[in-house]
Amino acid sequence: MNQILDAILASDTTGEDFASLPVPDSYRAVTVHKDEAEMFAGLPSREKDPRKSLHVEEVPVPELGPGEALVAVMASSVNYNSVWTSIFEPVSTFAFLERYGKLSPLGRRHDLPYHVIGSDLAGVVLRTGPGVNAWKPGDEVVAHCLSVELESADGHNDTMLDPEQRIWGFETNFGGLAEIALVKSNQLMPKPRHLSWEEAAAPGLVNSTAYRQLVSRNGAGMKQGDNVLIWGASGGLGSYATQFALAGGANPICVVSSDRKAEICRRMGAEAIIDRSAEGYRFWKDEHQQDPREWKRFGKRIRELTGGEDVDIVFEHPGRETFGASVYVTRKGGTIVTCASTSGYNHQYDNRYLWMSLKRIIGSHFANYREAWEANRLIAKGKIHPTLSKTYTLAETGQAAYDVHRNLHQGKVGVLCLAPEEGMGVRDEEMRAQHIDAINRFRNV
Repeated sequence: MNQILDAILASDTTGEDFASLPVPDSYRAVTVHKDEAEMFAGLPSREKDPRKSLHVEEVPVPELGPGEALVAVMASSVNYNSVWTSIFEPVSTFAFLERYGKLSPLGRRHDLPYHVIGSDLAGVVLRTGPGVNAWKPGDEVVAHCLSVELESADGHNDTMLDPEQRIWGFETNFGGLAEIALVKSNQLMPKPRHLSWEEAAAPGLVNSTAYRQLVSRNGAGMKQGDNVLIWGASGGLGSYATQFALAGGANPICVVSSDRKAEICRRMGAEAIIDRSAEGYRFWKDEHQQDPREWKRFGKRIRELTGGEDVDIVFEHPGRETFGASVYVTRKGGTIVTCASTSGYNHQYDNRYLWMSLKRIIGSHFANYREAWEANRLIAKGKIHPTLSKTYTLAETGQAAYDVHRNLHQGKVGVLCLAPEEGMGVRDEEMRAQHIDAINRFRNV
């Protein structure tokens, strides 16, 4: 690995040089173990500790297949799916790997007693398999996490509808929290030149998810002037939704849980902010019954911030805790678009407020290649910025996942894989200088 790192850090290494570098037999990676899948049985989710289940160990380099690439990973990041994997919820990810292993001989590579996790990366292409023409060794890349087979007609209008659609590093093996990753070549996109490795790795999953959910016609199809309610507006997902709303001429109503997080939203340019902790919203009376009076109080507060208007779009991802309120406060004919359920999957809402007001609920999951490419293009053009707040070493990934699990973080947290320190990999210093305050705004709170 030292030869590979030296080649990346050198300024004069050519593509031919990278192609001639020997690929090591093994590499360091963050894993969970199949024989530990029941280690947290009986514990509440909050008490399940990723620091106990995530391992950093040497694993063999996987066989490279057609249409694939091996990437030297300089940096990655922690997403909530990394937390789910680490606490084996809602199911152990080894069930995904077993299913993939039954698909084909190449799929069998993924069905192992360990799972290399991680759904983001920024790094350098080392090798490409047969049939790869668009990428070559030495290319600096980021990767989106959509893995598809595209042998069914279902996926050819929208690749997210492919019956064999998977999230790389969550439903496949050989993910990005490692020194080397295996990806399909159609996951690769150009690394934004004005960003460091860890900054470039941070947006991937959440930026693409927010783009499809909010901007794409496959999601809410946001337009200028829309009022958009954004739960967790300073978090890993919501921070990109807030930026998309502002960049697209919409009016974000940012819901946060502290004054510190409210300040981050102000730094992004948002003006309508609700601190749900300070204002004491309690949407559930107890475990079984919601409180419609709190929905109404919440709706009244929103109208105070919008000049009397209800929201056109709700950007939903907390799930059970907030979904009843989300359906209630959406305007007649409006849209609730959901991509996750971090507070619980069993949503409850009063259907009268949905059907009688002609509202829509749209399910949105990650993004297709085109949507991911467009989302990355906006990062590369400096229209949308990384929301990186803190960076950990590969050995500290357990702590990073713990912090995300306990909501102790702001925006996104990065992980240095091969990169020896922060701030490396910037190729366009002039452009970086133009956007440096926006790049650092989550770091400086």
